[in-house]
Amino acid sequence: MLRSRLLAGAVAPCLLLCVPVAAQTRDPSAAPPGQADTGVTIGDRDIVVTATSMARSTANVLTSVDVLGGDVAQRQNVDNAWELFARLPGVVLTDFNQGTTSGRFSIRGFNGEGEINAVKLLIDGVPSNDNAGRMDFIDLVSPLDIASVELVRGTSDPRWGLHAIAGSANIKTRTGGTYLDARGIAGAFGTYDTQLSAGIETGKLSQNYLLAYRRSDGYRDHADLDRLNFAGKWFYDVGSAKLGVIIRHSRAEAEEPGYLTDADAYTDRRRSYAVSETDGGTRELSQYSLHLDADLAGRLSLTALGYANHIDDNRYVRFAANVPQQQRLTDEQQYGFVTGLHWHAADWLMAEAGGDVQWQQNRSLRWTTDRRQIVAATRDQDFDLTVGGGYVQAIVAPTRWLTVTPAWRIDRVGGRYTNRLSGIAYPLNDYRTINQPKLSVALTPVAGITAYGNVGRTFQIGAGSGTFLVPPRVRDVAPSINEGYEAGIKLSQGRWLTARAAVWQQTASGELRRRLNDPSGEFDNLGETRRRGFDVEASVQPLPGLSAWASWSHQKAVIRVADPAAPLTAGNEIDHVPRNVYTAGVEWAPAALPWRASLWGNGQSAYELSTANNQGRYGDYFQVTAELAYRLTQAIELSAQVRNLFNDRYEYVWFDGTQRLHAPADPRNVSAAVRARF
Repeated sequence: MLRSRLLAGAVAPCLLLCVPVAAQTRDPSAAPPGQADTGVTIGDRDIVVTATSMARSTANVLTSVDVLGGDVAQRQNVDNAWELFARLPGVVLTDFNQGTTSGRFSIRGFNGEGEINAVKLLIDGVPSNDNAGRMDFIDLVSPLDIASVELVRGTSDPRWGLHAIAGSANIKTRTGGTYLDARGIAGAFGTYDTQLSAGIETGKLSQNYLLAYRRSDGYRDHADLDRLNFAGKWFYDVGSAKLGVIIRHSRAEAEEPGYLTDADAYTDRRRSYAVSETDGGTRELSQYSLHLDADLAGRLSLTALGYANHIDDNRYVRFAANVPQQQRLTDEQQYGFVTGLHWHAADWLMAEAGGDVQWQQNRSLRWTTDRRQIVAATRDQDFDLTVGGGYVQAIVAPTRWLTVTPAWRIDRVGGRYTNRLSGIAYPLNDYRTINQPKLSVALTPVAGITAYGNVGRTFQIGAGSGTFLVPPRVRDVAPSINEGYEAGIKLSQGRWLTARAAVWQQTASGELRRRLNDPSGEFDNLGETRRRGFDVEASVQPLPGLSAWASWSHQKAVIRVADPAAPLTAGNEIDHVPRNVYTAGVEWAPAALPWRASLWGNGQSAYELSTANNQGRYGDYFQVTAELAYRLTQAIELSAQVRNLFNDRYEYVWFDGTQRLHAPADPRNVSAAVRARF
């Protein structure tokens, strides 16, 4: 605790002092240096925003960025917000389909198993991962409230440290404006969904609200889901600054159908075994944040936010008949602040400095249970963690065809851990100062063509008790350093053509992998790893109202140097990483007609089930979604959506050390919706 307080006391003043030295916000009348643009947008972003500050903006990042527009996100019928990432190129979806532990997304050769969580999740700029990097807080978001989703890939973005191993994802919600937007959905498997999003802007005050409720019986037996979400956003414009408060809360209760064996996975896919009949849980999430965006001077602006997150997750799970049921209780509280200053020094130079600090107070408890009756305690961990980092970045454009962005980030870690079952406390691994130099370059030889390249470092530390020096370990475990590079080219020809191709590689010095079912929460050393691949994507709009798109990502993740405890894994592929990920689609929405139609799909190739690479390959699929909508009036729209149109029988599969276990995905299903916008 003393070390955490000392770290916080040292980092916080440093961040506040270093920010004015090299800072940044854009003078609205000034053009951005250079014309480099490496991002690709799917759909349209919501045009209502809370501020014009360029501090901590994705516009300053020269790497592969994809943006999902709010118009696309808002009309999707999904049980969980992470499913929306299926529309973005190169994203792997891991669909556990187990109640509140439903799944997650991953990028750049990492999997979504939860052993290594490599994406920094943000909601309106608020850090939203749990201690291990999981994305439980994404359940706070409902599709109708989304303005856009920004996905940043690679190791060259200096804005984020903890959990940003392969990149970050920022879900921006609707803020500002006056509107009333309501959507009701009824569909297969007893699904009912109502969402209401409203904005009221009067003078200097804007108010935005979201109320959403979803109820579903689920495709499989014993798979009921019941979730209620609320969000309130209040922003006040004082002229040169905007002040805001955001409150979010979510409560979900769900049953878990469990996993099927090889014998049943392809014969009775809806089945849930008797061993799972008391599995399920309740998850409550809360997030509170204060926001400030201010123009301090004509060319200097500040963005800052403070936040508090809370997760209370109580889960009962029994993975198979040969293991007992467990009760898993997670209670995490996070407090932090994020700040950034942006200085538009000249037409050819911008500078930025910023940082963030997060304090965590965590409890992780587990028991073996029998039909939700406690048998014995197996874990009672109490641990605090403090992580703070700061960065400086310059954006230099000496000519209109060249942009260079050197950056440097440092992070420090503090904390303490007590095993309450034994009463013994353990020190934190001495991670020291974690240095992360980064450099990006973009060339724009002619209008509409941008060539770019970047190099950078990110890092990984242990999660839970794995962050601490616990016997039998007697030496500190160093952070795993990820070094990556990327080279790409983007072509943009007005609205009718956008295309991008990139090659990339990322290596880790000593990758740490959590033991997911281990009572003590320990980790394994996966060894030195290498991930590499290429991404290709394109969208065209040959006629007004007609658009088409496609993407293909090829990737391979291997163990270069194995852990001495598992020497035979050297050269093997990392589990649950498909080599190919693809999307494609077409939409026809003529402005003069009251209807629109779309057909799109996403899929992946098969993956290995373990690093031993001896259980076969599973998990390949390509599922297609069709949607038809008709506008009754300017305010009312009716729509129907068919998911998994061709009834692809795909699944998530894992190996528990003794057998393969399967979670079948939903078959073809139909939903209907009515949306009213005023």
